[in-house]
Amino acid sequence: MPSQAAASVGEIAAHPVPDRHGRSLFDHDTELHRLLALYLPPDLLAHMRPHFERLGALAGGRLDELAHTADRNPPTLTLRTRTGIDDPQVHKHPAYVEMERLALSEFGLAAMSHRDETLGWRGRMPPLVKYVLTYLFVQAEFGLCCPVSMTDSLARTLKKFGSPELVERFMPRFQSLDFDTLAQGAMFMTEQAAGSDIAATETRAHQDGEGQWRLTGDKWFCSNPDADFAMVLARVDGGAPGLKGVSLFLLPRRLDDGSANRYRILRLKDKLGTRSMASGEIRLEGALAYLVGEQGRGFVQMADMVNNSRLSNGVRAAGLMRRAVAEAEYVAHERRAFGQRLEDMPLMQRQLEKLRLPAEQARSMVFQTAQALARSDGGDTGAYPLLRILTPLIKFRACRDARKVTGDAMEVRGGCGYIEEWSDPRLLRDAHLGSIWEGTSNIVALDVIRAVKREGSLPVLQAHFAGLVDDAPLAPAFAAALRDALERAGRLTLIAAEDGGDRLARQAASALYHVVSAIAMAWEGARGGSAQRVAWAQSVLLHRLLPRDPLVASAVPADWNPVHTAETIAA
Repeated sequence: MPSQAAASVGEIAAHPVPDRHGRSLFDHDTELHRLLALYLPPDLLAHMRPHFERLGALAGGRLDELAHTADRNPPTLTLRTRTGIDDPQVHKHPAYVEMERLALSEFGLAAMSHRDETLGWRGRMPPLVKYVLTYLFVQAEFGLCCPVSMTDSLARTLKKFGSPELVERFMPRFQSLDFDTLAQGAMFMTEQAAGSDIAATETRAHQDGEGQWRLTGDKWFCSNPDADFAMVLARVDGGAPGLKGVSLFLLPRRLDDGSANRYRILRLKDKLGTRSMASGEIRLEGALAYLVGEQGRGFVQMADMVNNSRLSNGVRAAGLMRRAVAEAEYVAHERRAFGQRLEDMPLMQRQLEKLRLPAEQARSMVFQTAQALARSDGGDTGAYPLLRILTPLIKFRACRDARKVTGDAMEVRGGCGYIEEWSDPRLLRDAHLGSIWEGTSNIVALDVIRAVKREGSLPVLQAHFAGLVDDAPLAPAFAAALRDALERAGRLTLIAAEDGGDRLARQAASALYHVVSAIAMAWEGARGGSAQRVAWAQSVLLHRLLPRDPLVASAVPADWNPVHTAETIAA
């Protein structure tokens, strides 16, 4: 007779309510394995594989449990001590603190790009490794990935624009992996009257009698408000009006003597999502701060930090979609109804494919953008215009797609998907933030056009992705269709750039995203031996770019001659 334990496992496997908890989010992701083999050097991939495996197992088990607990137990704020001393303190649940330790200390997600050794690898880790780890981590926990991203971005901006003295003084804490000494970062930018309109910033900066900068004013939406340091935008007294009068400052939470700096957390926000992580309102009351870079260049310098965070937003959106799709696939495979598996039903097959497509587009865009970032940071001047346009593209489209994918994936689980005991509600709530943080969809679509106008990014983008088509052994008809779509999307973008009303910015941004993601997937599939990725590229072309008659029964245009997947990969 089988043992009790064996019987229990059998009962769980046969249970009519499938539960994927405990399955590795890395081991079962075969498409991720193929992409890693294509994009990472073999020695680095071999070194990182055990770390990917460990984080994938954590994300599917213990980390997922911590995230659920932290989501149900959000941070709280006390304003005064019991003796009546003003001392605002954010109190985090132990589950959130344990996740902080995993992300910041064990895996070094915030410090990785600023160290010469991480996870046993000598030398700077390429951005792609950081983003793959983030991609796995965010499938369990989204909220903490905001402080991780802001800490990483703050350190990057400090190194790029801060004085040598400022960098030498504070960078070691951003490079540290010691949980008790490492620093977390934040950005205090948003004001009630100045959201995306930085020129409307009202927070003031003045120099005191000792020549130290002091900040006064209110910041309306500050995530990670008790961070050790924050980048803050403020208007220098007597400076120029508009954007030219806004400067960037580094704000410490504690002064050199250990006392609190002169600003207060007024309250915490009661948010729809990212409940595990604190967001609050800040009142600056003559707080000591350090000028970063040139006076009056605050917008340009903060834009560098925001752009880095925008890329992280795209990575997180891709991760949320991957988790949602994987949950839906698991349920459809394990759940039986009307005498058959859900995944064998034609409508379910169609629904799952509609979920997979935007998730895989976003994943390819993560790899392509991370690769452009590595080239740009490595001194390749031609890579910066490419990075400059890919970043708002992935932020614009992937974050919007994540809202729909997480919602539609919830439906596959049925009534259980609407219950807070499962991951689906948390994924859905968190996904909606991606289209707001670091610029709403309209703002980011306009930034795509700005990259075309100011950085000359469009011809660089077209050349890069045309090169991928040339490098991929695709069927001639399919390759020609991709080239044509790339050229037409470019023409639309130029028209949008010439339109003073910016009416076509969103349409152009979506067109570019769909074209370049299709080309990336076609190249990945042809070079990496994945017929499935080539088929997804074809689907993007068919369903996102080519004209269709909505009253025709077939989902495929009547005049389209399909290029079969088997013909798109060289023998």
